[in-house]
Amino acid sequence: MAQIGWTRDQLLKTLALYCQIPFGKMSHRNPDVVAVAKEIGRTPSAVAYKLGNFASMDPELAKRGIKGLANSSEADRRIWAEFYGKWALLASQIKVVVSTQVPASAVSAVSPGSLPGSGLGLEPDGPTEIVMTVKQRRGQRFFRAAVLAGHDGKCCITGIAHPEMLRASHIVPWKTDAKLRLNPRNGLCLNALHDAAFDRGLFTLTDACEVRYAKRLKKGLPREVWEGMFEKHEGQAVQMPERFRPEAAYLRHHREAVFCG
Repeated sequence: MAQIGWTRDQLLKTLALYCQIPFGKMSHRNPDVVAVAKEIGRTPSAVAYKLGNFASMDPELAKRGIKGLANSSEADRRIWAEFYGKWALLASQIKVVVSTQVPASAVSAVSPGSLPGSGLGLEPDGPTEIVMTVKQRRGQRFFRAAVLAGHDGKCCITGIAHPEMLRASHIVPWKTDAKLRLNPRNGLCLNALHDAAFDRGLFTLTDACEVRYAKRLKKGLPREVWEGMFEKHEGQAVQMPERFRPEAAYLRHHREAVFCG
């Protein structure tokens, strides 16, 4: 028998999916749509249609003149108003999404210097592999998926689109503000090299979202790396995401508290 109304759980899981895939990939053929449909007991076409309903309520898309489907239900509007922006809650709904994930970087709270025998010039004493208990960043997969989806899976500086070379970089660092840890508007999609530089304050973005490198970045790089990966992007405006545009206040924090000048 065909289902008549959507349950609260079905809507919530579909809303979580909406935040994690690009607007242009909300097709019933998308493997992530298929996976969520299977989990919640709906058809892929029904899930894709519901994603279109959510898109019609997205203010970021509306500002750019992009419209979703026009016939969202009262239940759709209620679930959007109640949960959109509740990033930790939405992150808890990702048991099957997103299929394109690769392990996020820097999820361990253990630094190399804290490992036995890892001091400068010391060889490890005993086995070269040990079992350790580490802290993991809960919700990191949701954050990564949402940030990459907003940027259509491309580095906002270089355009690199290989998932294993991309990182969801926090603008305001993870340790600085717990409330912003899973907020996609606190993220940029960067290639691994630029992510490392951004995290260590070796580059930042201006008010106009243009790339600005620290003077000392060039000193430690071979000329061909500096010229090929960095210099040509100096002053370039990054490609802004179609959704989850970075907050100006977060970028200002990075310039003032993280960037090394």
